[in-house]
Amino acid sequence: MSKDGMTYAPKGKPNPVVKDGEFQIAVVALDHGHIYGMCNGLVEAGGSLKWVYDPDSDKVDEFLDKFPEVKVAESLDQILNDKTIQLVAAAAIPSGRSALGNKVMQAGKDYFTDKTPFTTKAQLEETKKVVKETGQKYMVYFSERLHVEGAVFAGDLIKEGAIGRVIQVTGFGPHRLNASSRPDWFFNKKQYGGILCDIGSHQIEQFLYYADCKDAKVLHSKVGNYNNPDHPELEDYGDTTLVGDNGATQYFKVDWFTPDGLSTWGDGRTFITGTEGTIEIRKYVDVAREETGDHLFLVNNDGEKHYKLSGEVGFPFFGELIKDCVDRTEKAMTQAHVFKAAELCLEAQERAIVVTK
Repeated sequence: MSKDGMTYAPKGKPNPVVKDGEFQIAVVALDHGHIYGMCNGLVEAGGSLKWVYDPDSDKVDEFLDKFPEVKVAESLDQILNDKTIQLVAAAAIPSGRSALGNKVMQAGKDYFTDKTPFTTKAQLEETKKVVKETGQKYMVYFSERLHVEGAVFAGDLIKEGAIGRVIQVTGFGPHRLNASSRPDWFFNKKQYGGILCDIGSHQIEQFLYYADCKDAKVLHSKVGNYNNPDHPELEDYGDTTLVGDNGATQYFKVDWFTPDGLSTWGDGRTFITGTEGTIEIRKYVDVAREETGDHLFLVNNDGEKHYKLSGEVGFPFFGELIKDCVDRTEKAMTQAHVFKAAELCLEAQERAIVVTK
């Protein structure tokens, strides 16, 4: 796992849901290292990477080091015109993810993008229209839930009724900045969208999922730049409070203040309160005790339990996504869920109070 999270790329156990070569994937726009986690998950689920394309040959060469079997396409059009391609995976600069996805869907292919899926409400509305017109999927890699075994297991426990009805979710999403290693677009708010729009999207998506909300209201949000005067458009801190349509509430904070002494890129944690118990997920590290992640603590009427889940649960989302693309179902994630999570993070960003000068 990388020290900054930029190349966060978990590997799980292969669990193919299709035969070799049956589900063809193309990979484009290698601007964010999350593309490696996206591809790992798809390949483990049986997907076949056929093409890769990016105008930056260095990025392509780096990708081929990890996936040497993939062929290099000469252009995006070559991929879009290939009728064997069923899904296009991409990690473009955030402000370009919507336009790229629209082109992919208009070419008759499903689209799988890194978070955040949009940086403006206009992009969201345009993509909603394209999805309706084409019937294609616009899916999103919310890695902090989908690619963390502790987070997957928490969802299973909630579905089993282990903590009753979820009434509150608190999320902490600190990240390491490593400013010198970041591309220029990372510091341009028009391109990255703001901290609540960007890494805050993980938190809002988790709330909707764990609390089983179809909708929510943003009650309060704020952002600031406390410690990066050299990058005035960077927001290095943000937090938000929401209430769901079923009365459940959320508070989360995200920031770029992971200290250098931490063994990984961020001490991501999620706390879930139910009517009959609580869950805490220590996603990436158990500070000062174990450098492994995927620790889950469950307390309910039956007692206290500590689960060590690394290598135990797997990542079912990717196989479900492939089957959804083949069968035209919505078991991995509904399109409505994607759009609602995106809408709320855009609203939180838009309404945020700036707390620093």
